[in-house]
Amino acid sequence: MADSDLVDWLRFATVPGVGPRRQLGLLRAFGSPAAVLAADEARLSEHLPASALLAWQAATAEPMPVMVEATLTWLAQPGSRVLVLGDADYPQRLLDLPDPPVLLYLKGKAELLSRSMLGIVGSRGATPQGLVNAEAFAETMAGAGLTIVSGLAAGIDAAAHRGGLSGPGSTVAIVGTGLDRVYPAGNRALAHRIAEEGLIISEFALGSPPKAEHFPRRNRLIAALSQGILVVEAAMGSGSLITAKQAVELGREVFAIPGSIHSPQARGCHRLIKDGAKLVESADDVLDELDWQTRLAAPAKRVQPAVAEQAEDAAVMLALGHDPTDIDTLVVRSGLTVEQLCAILLGLELAGHVAPLPGGRYQRLA
Repeated sequence: MADSDLVDWLRFATVPGVGPRRQLGLLRAFGSPAAVLAADEARLSEHLPASALLAWQAATAEPMPVMVEATLTWLAQPGSRVLVLGDADYPQRLLDLPDPPVLLYLKGKAELLSRSMLGIVGSRGATPQGLVNAEAFAETMAGAGLTIVSGLAAGIDAAAHRGGLSGPGSTVAIVGTGLDRVYPAGNRALAHRIAEEGLIISEFALGSPPKAEHFPRRNRLIAALSQGILVVEAAMGSGSLITAKQAVELGREVFAIPGSIHSPQARGCHRLIKDGAKLVESADDVLDELDWQTRLAAPAKRVQPAVAEQAEDAAVMLALGHDPTDIDTLVVRSGLTVEQLCAILLGLELAGHVAPLPGGRYQRLA
């Protein structure tokens, strides 16, 4: 693409208040960004409401908008790229959307866009077991060659990205900000690692903040790029359920991991299963449903961390069950004293078999 064409695309795509649907309508009507930019007010008014037309005129009156200059500077950095609708490398799966973004900002390995992807999403306030599940499933899927796609949020998303980075499939993060920002800030180190070893994508211009309305738009890209969506944990009303709904509308498979009937973070997954999502207990359940041929030589990993061999440790693990449990309940179930339990729980925590929760409760990670 010539530099002048890229500038036209950037000017066209960064007008505030003119979203993907209107941009697509303009492209269909005029044929190219250059033609839209050259159109007079009378013709533009046939396709834009008055408020959007005013924004358009103000933005396109500048010879070279500041945003375009900033983007051209950013593109000079290693790993930075912009794809426009119609590029040979533009992801074809996004064309299943009624409003595919006309422009995508990329940072990292653009070749991952040609891979088969599995979306893994879930709660930001995940349980310790949910984090273990997300990372272990992602690690196994990436080991089998699937690229893990998620939204770089805290909780399940971040765990899925970490698991994806451990395998040849790697990971793709789709974000709801400009690529010169990291949200949440706690994922900064992870975002930098993904930019080096995987790929980060945004449809939002550089400098775009994390607005609430950006995240449903981000979620539709996760659903569209994926062959299937695995929901690890989700409360009722969670954004992960919106992603799953979008996946169903696009004809993608939806998978859900069940949890405790007492856990609010499991209720969304249980609702999905009731509504027809595939119940998942192991990575093989997903690989088999997708008819994925590139398998590991060994059976896919099941998310079952080893339980300590000592008899007392095993008794405490049994007493914990699979729901968060307090000390008083453990005393009754195990027959051990509080002092004995505290010592055993500390050892199990250090070994990674148990996690402490607020309120003096504990949950097993198995």
